[in-house]
This record gives sequence, C-alpha cells and structure tokens, in this order.
Amino acid sequence: MAPDSFKGCLTALEVCDALACGVLRACPDATVVTVPMADGGEGTVQALVDATGGEVLSQSVEGPLGEEVQALFGVMGDDSTGVIEMAAASGLPLVPEDRRNPLLTSTYGTGQLLRAAIRRRCRRLIVGIGGSATTDGGAGMAQALGVAFLDASGEPIHRVAGGDLSRIAHVDTSGIDGRLKDVEVRVACDVDNPLYGPTGAAFIYGPQKGATAEMVSELDRGLRHYAGVLQADLGADVAAVPGAGAAGGLGAGLLAFCNASLQRGVDIVLEAVGLAGHIAGADLVITGEGSIDGQTAFGKTPSGVARVAAAAGVPVVAVAGQVGADARSLHSHGFTALHAIATGPVSLQEAMEPARAREMLLFAGEQILRTAMIGAGRNRPQRR
Repeated sequence: MAPDSFKGCLTALEVCDALACGVLRACPDATVVTVPMADGGEGTVQALVDATGGEVLSQSVEGPLGEEVQALFGVMGDDSTGVIEMAAASGLPLVPEDRRNPLLTSTYGTGQLLRAAIRRRCRRLIVGIGGSATTDGGAGMAQALGVAFLDASGEPIHRVAGGDLSRIAHVDTSGIDGRLKDVEVRVACDVDNPLYGPTGAAFIYGPQKGATAEMVSELDRGLRHYAGVLQADLGADVAAVPGAGAAGGLGAGLLAFCNASLQRGVDIVLEAVGLAGHIAGADLVITGEGSIDGQTAFGKTPSGVARVAAAAGVPVVAVAGQVGADARSLHSHGFTALHAIATGPVSLQEAMEPARAREMLLFAGEQILRTAMIGAGRNRPQRR
C-alpha cells in the first residue's frame, strides 16, 4: 500500500490502513506492507514520519507577518533526517485574506524550522516549499539562520520582507549557523520558474498571494536586484536555475545559502522511504490519492509509485475518490487499473467525511484483491 493522503479527509497512513483491512477481508493470509507516501507538498511530514516510525515535533516560530505560530516538523525514523513543510511556518493559509500582501510577508519562520531541525542533530533535511504566502527570495529564511542583510548605509535591515529586497546593498554571511555546512538540504520543488521575469516568482505567483499589478512589478524589481547582490557578494548565480522562483523565490534562497538541491518532490519521497525495496517481490501495489486524472502522470505521488512498480514488473492499481474522464491515458504510464471508490451516489461533502471515506476504501481494497485473486487462479477466496 503506497498511497498519498486524501487531502482534507484522511492521512496517507489512514488510507493505507483502510485499504489493508479490505485486502485482509478478501485474503486473511496476505502479507500487507504499508508505505504512506507524499509528493513534497501538504502531508509530506506526516507521511514520512509514519512510513519510517519517526516523530512529529512542534516549534514556536514567526508566521508570515511576524505573529507567533506553532509549526510542526518531522524527524524520520533514522533520527537524522528532518522533514519540513515551509507552509507550516510561512504558508498562505496563515494570512487572513484581507491582510495578504507579499510586500510585507517573510520566510523567517521557515528558517526557524530549519534551525530547529539542525539543533535536533538532523544532518539531512527534506524541505517542501509549496503554498507560500511570501515573495522575499528566501531572505527571511536566511536571516533566521544568521545571515545579515545591509542597506546602502551599512545598517542591518531588521526583518526582510518582499518589499525590502530593493534596499539590500550587501549580504553578510559571517554569522550563519556553522552547523549548516554539514547538513544536506534537498528541496521538493515541482515547478521550474526562474527567480524573476515574466515567468518568475512575482508575475506568476504574486497575484494569488494578494499582490496587485503594481505590487507585482515592485516585487519583480526587488527580486532582480536581490539576485544581483547574491551574485556580487556570494558568487551565487541562482536566478535562472529552474525552480529558483518557487515559493516566492525561496528556491533561490535555499540554493544560495544552504547549498541545496532542487528535486521533484515525489522522487525525494520515493528514495526516503525506500519504496523500491518494499515493492521488490510484491504481487500487487495499491496507490492512490483523492482525485486522479490525466495530470496525475506529471509528478503526482501515484505516478511515482507506478513508475517504481513498473520497473519491478509489479501490477499497480490506483484508487481515488474521483477518476477523471481523461484518466485512461494513465495506462501508458505504468498503471494497470484505476478504481473510483464511491459505492453509490454521494456528495463531495459526504465522501470526504473520514468515516465514510474509510468505509469506501475498505470496500475498494477488498474488491481489488478479490479481482486480483481471480487472475491468480484463486477464485474462491477465504471469507471472514
């Protein structure tokens, strides 16, 4: 079992458990291995902690507008890999709609989470950077790690937000946390936007964070200026790197200050949980997420699972609350079969009630296994 969460309804582990109960109804002697999955976005911390027997920790940090926020991060079962979702500290849902303004928001809290994980002796960090409220180029994050940004008079800028980027004249990294140099930082990033320009952080993502057309232009000028300072003072030419513009330029900040690598989120998770090892020798893989359609093939969790399963020669069935009309194209991407879990006419609200979703997943797991057993010549399964 290697599903993503059914967002807003069940965690990946809860989906695993429901499917597993269904499978065992059909075949009580089956060996079921559960590997909760994610793609680097919401739910990644919980999935990786659940998959590896780790723990979730709480840290008091600054939210996007400087208010105190209790943010969660994870430590995987190896006790040395930290998992962070930047949205937990700097995410758009943390800012009320009437206060959304990326000229004023900062990723400082995300840097505090990084520092908390380093204090916890993590030597590897996995950072998911979706859902940000910020367009500060990761400068706030860097400040939390000890970097100083100076204005033209040589005075430190107290807390850099998106509107302060044009004021930065120099970067001073002498105070950066020395432990960072021994930490490997991998960033789950599924977009390829550069830092600035027509397809950059401000123009593409600024409006959804509350930026007006005038704000977008100001933010883009700031990001362009900031990129020049990073290159002049640090020798960090990161502006055009695909993904540098992710999360309002946090991608660029992680590249410049943390020597990070940007990778597709699902690939990071596949490796972190050792999915290929779990799949080796299996008879069937069941994956899934809340909704599956033709776009699932492009970087979504089920597509990554299907890729690994196909390489091992193992059939894979994907379950979802909804299967789109264009999902048939997924059969050419390693999916053996697709299964919508609804057992009758049901509203979205009802389908997303945890108890109802669990019931439908249990039934789906049983029916999938009974069908698989027909193909295996076991058409008289045991009953419980």
